[in-house]
Amino acid sequence: MTTVESRDRAEWITALIRNWVDTAPENTLGGAAREPAWDDPLVGFARGDDAYWDSFKEHVGPFHWTPAEAFGLAFPGGSPSGRNLSVISWILPQTRATKLDSRRERTYPPERWARSRICGEAANEALRRFVAAELGKAGIRAAAPVLLPQWARMPSEKFTFASKWSERHAAFVAGLGTFGLSDGLITPRGKAMRTGSVVAEIVLPPTPRAYRGHRDWCLWFSRGTCRKCAARCPVGALSERGHDKIPCSKHVHETCKSYIVERFGFEGYACGLCQTGVPCESRIPRAESDGTD
Repeated sequence: MTTVESRDRAEWITALIRNWVDTAPENTLGGAAREPAWDDPLVGFARGDDAYWDSFKEHVGPFHWTPAEAFGLAFPGGSPSGRNLSVISWILPQTRATKLDSRRERTYPPERWARSRICGEAANEALRRFVAAELGKAGIRAAAPVLLPQWARMPSEKFTFASKWSERHAAFVAGLGTFGLSDGLITPRGKAMRTGSVVAEIVLPPTPRAYRGHRDWCLWFSRGTCRKCAARCPVGALSERGHDKIPCSKHVHETCKSYIVERFGFEGYACGLCQTGVPCESRIPRAESDGTD
């Protein structure tokens, strides 16, 4: 495939994803209003043999898949090579209405945010399946690693728990963002987002990474300032030492889960307060601010 053909395929895939988010009925928060769950997405690409994939086995854990390993699970019987694969990654930014609601909260997520975690992630799953299916129609084998039956969260000595395929790490390799103090990914559209990816048997031009380190866009790590995400955490799970996943998980999966059921009347769990009302909420932070658009 020539460079021009690769670029054309990349533009086609980007348009597919953006059009889906703009028009698909699945992109909804549910409920009576049927508001969109996600704003206009960002799309990036990474080589399947990028050196970062192997480094994640040391940084995240030996259980973390390379693209070739994930692809081999989806399409067994062959010996896929990373150089013949690409990772397609996208960022789904929260809507302005959802972010405004979340900024006002101090302990629990607002209904829009809770719906974005449940209905919005269902939309993200539908988008993963759509991208893989559309590539399949074009004769390109593709699969979403987190939808594979072998995907799971794993215990981690370094991070308490991690997963066999991290969507945030995939987005980092694909040039879409760097990590913050809260472990959230800071993207050009901010940290208030979700992300997804598909591994495909196609060579695409990788998106240039406008950063050198994995924490370059966080004000705490780059300037020693800010820490506003820590101030936003209702259970003190964030500090200069980073993200304590135990109190965070308890708040999200127990306290907030009960609140969402009682207050909003549907099953769900969420928090996300550290993603709003901060300088990196909707952009790469340039200086400390109140986090508004």
